[in-house]
Amino acid sequence: MTETDTGKESDQDASRTLLVIVTGLSGSGKTVALRALEDLNFYCIDNLPAGLMPSFARQMTGPGPELYRRVAVGIDARNRPEDIRRFPQTLDTLREAQLDCEVFYLNAEDDTLLARFSETRRRHPLTSEGVSLTQAISRERDLLEPLAACGDLFIDTTHTSVHELRRQIFERIGSRGAVMSLLLESFAYKHGIPPDVDIAFDARCISNPYWDPELRPYTGLDEPVRRFLDGDGAAQDLLGDIREFLDRWLPRYEAEQRSYVTVGVGCTGGRHRSVYLVESLARHFRARRDNVLVHHREL
Repeated sequence: MTETDTGKESDQDASRTLLVIVTGLSGSGKTVALRALEDLNFYCIDNLPAGLMPSFARQMTGPGPELYRRVAVGIDARNRPEDIRRFPQTLDTLREAQLDCEVFYLNAEDDTLLARFSETRRRHPLTSEGVSLTQAISRERDLLEPLAACGDLFIDTTHTSVHELRRQIFERIGSRGAVMSLLLESFAYKHGIPPDVDIAFDARCISNPYWDPELRPYTGLDEPVRRFLDGDGAAQDLLGDIREFLDRWLPRYEAEQRSYVTVGVGCTGGRHRSVYLVESLARHFRARRDNVLVHHREL
C-alpha cells in the first residue's frame, strides 16, 4: 500500500459517523456516561426506541450538516422486549449502513444497585405493585441479555465513582481513531476480575509484601514495596514473562482493528504485587507505544 493510499484510508475513517450506544442496568451510570459523551461533543439522545434506530441511522448518514458525525444513544429496559431481542440484527443493519458503532454496556452488582435506588429514592422502571426492586433488577438482567451480548466495552461501576466513570469514558473515546489504546489495570481477586478485562494475569504466586509488617501500610506505588519486589526473583520472572507475552500478542490485537485492549493483573488484595507489576508494565510500554493508560481499581 502506498503512502497516498494510507492517507485516503485515514481520510475515509475520519469521515465515518461514530455512533456510541450506551446501555446496561438501571442505576449503573448510563446517564453519567451520556453526559460525559456530551462533554466530548457528542449529540446525545437518551432512551431512543431501539426499533427506530435504523430510521435514525438513515438520517445520520444522509447529506447535511456535521451535527450527526458523533452521536451517543441511550437504550434501556423501557424499550419493547421484542425490539431488545432484535437488537443484534438492528446492530448489523447499522453497521451495514457504514456507521462506526460501539456498544458500551454498564453493569453493577445487585447490592450496589439496591443501595443506589435507596439513596436516590428513584423508581426502577420495571418495579410495580407486584414486583419488588430485587425482582426488577433480576428481570432487567435477563431482558438486557441481547444487548449485553453485543457489548464492545463492559464497565462495572460497582466500585466506581462518578468521576472515575467519566474518566474511563474520556480515556476510551479520547484515544479512539488513534493507535490502539492499552489499559493496564490492577485488581484484587477477592473482589473478582473486572468484567472489561481482555487478558488477565495472576500475581498471587509471588512473594506478598503484605506479610511484612513494615511494608503492609504501603502500596505498589511506594518505594519500599518497589525495592522489595525488584529484589524478588520470582516477581522479576513473572514481569518478564508478561512483558514477553504482550510484546508478542498485542500486535495481533491491533491487526484485528481493536480500538482498545484491557490487561488486568490481579493479586489477593490488589494493593501491592498487582500495582507494582502494572506500574512496571506501564513504564515498559509507554517507552514503545502511545495511549497507554493505568487504573488501580482497589486504590
